Amino acid sequence: MAQLILASASPRRQQLLARIGITADAIIPADIDESAHKGELPRVYARRMAAQKAAVIAAQHPDSAVLSGDTVVAAGRRILPKAESEADARMCLDLISGRRHLVLSAVTLMLPGGRALHRLSESIVTFKRLHADEVETYIAGGEWQGKAGGYAIQGSAEALIRSISGSYSGIMGLPLYETRSMLLSAGLLKP
Repeated sequence: MAQLILASASPRRQQLLARIGITADAIIPADIDESAHKGELPRVYARRMAAQKAAVIAAQHPDSAVLSGDTVVAAGRRILPKAESEADARMCLDLISGRRHLVLSAVTLMLPGGRALHRLSESIVTFKRLHADEVETYIAGGEWQGKAGGYAIQGSAEALIRSISGSYSGIMGLPLYETRSMLLSAGLLKP
């Protein structure tokens, strides 16, 4: 069985993999430009990011299997940023307050020999209409830092979400159904 490299520094992805009995042999984040191309649609962007991350690490470790993922929050055709500041988080939360948005979680598995498997999980998340004090309380807690769309569903934001349709683990950052299916088909996981 090939060594499995997780091309992500996300502790959530490591924790999610552990839920299906997988511990990566190595964690090697891919250093790529994560800028969206002008006019690039969210689905295309998510798939491209996951594939690029896997390809970069696979080129450095051709005898290993490389698993990568990327999670994108989209409001319509607009890709929301990974919140790096309180202003980013506030803008995202104001935009998704009281409305549905899409969470796209793309996964790529590159196998030795260059074969690649790709999956995309799509989930719909609906936040309640957020009051200004709810937004400020959430921002003060700091869970938004570095999170796509300015929130982490596995934290206190979960209490502000009216409904989800799709993959909870995908919203967290790694859709386990799709990931498990790829690992099983590649022989990297036993049923």
